[in-house]
Amino acid sequence: MTRRRWIADTWNATTATLTGEQAEHLVRVLRAVPGQIYDVVAGGFLHRAEIVSVQPTEVVFTLHEELESDAALPLHLLLAVFKFDHMEWAIEKATELGVARITPVLARRTEKHLAQAAVKRAERWRRIALEASKQSRRTSVPEISEAAALKAALEDAAEPVRILLSETEQSRTIASALTGTASADANYALAIGPEGGWTPEEMSLFMQHGWQPVTLGPRILRAETAAIAAIAILSSQLL
Repeated sequence: MTRRRWIADTWNATTATLTGEQAEHLVRVLRAVPGQIYDVVAGGFLHRAEIVSVQPTEVVFTLHEELESDAALPLHLLLAVFKFDHMEWAIEKATELGVARITPVLARRTEKHLAQAAVKRAERWRRIALEASKQSRRTSVPEISEAAALKAALEDAAEPVRILLSETEQSRTIASALTGTASADANYALAIGPEGGWTPEEMSLFMQHGWQPVTLGPRILRAETAAIAAIAILSSQLL
């Protein structure tokens, strides 16, 4: 039987602690008691762990042997802000697919009210990523950055391979853009535009920063569909 997995809120070399909602769920719903064994992720490493202390909002584990686990996909996703329910779905699925980092981008065509509200959404997006990480049995939670203007986001994207989904690109695919570079040891960035796409000025800015435009084919996809399709294709190239 597969053991339930938790992601520690705090840890050191020998112990890990769950606090807040995670601890409350473990105590109230799962009836945690000392001596129970779970899998616990602490500092990006997966351990077999034993409960040693139970409080209403805090559960402490002793960390035992390290277990084998998969690394995150070395991918930084720059995701233009769009309708929040669709955006949250995209963040959840991108987390399940293994991305290492997500930066919400305030694009020219991001609706004004969404751009204004995005500043306060980062914590909710982080909670969604945490729950998706636990559900998909990841050993790390993707970093969710604060929403940033495109120029700042591009200046912060230091990955050597940078791929831009573009409606104007007709022939270069993700696979062809990765020719000679695909490796699980490299780092990648992938940019997904808002509904309506990137403006010509934004496309020019991407080109100045060395991004490669690619196509997903002839169909026009919603932003969240394009994100998941592109991540899956890129992931398949790195296996």
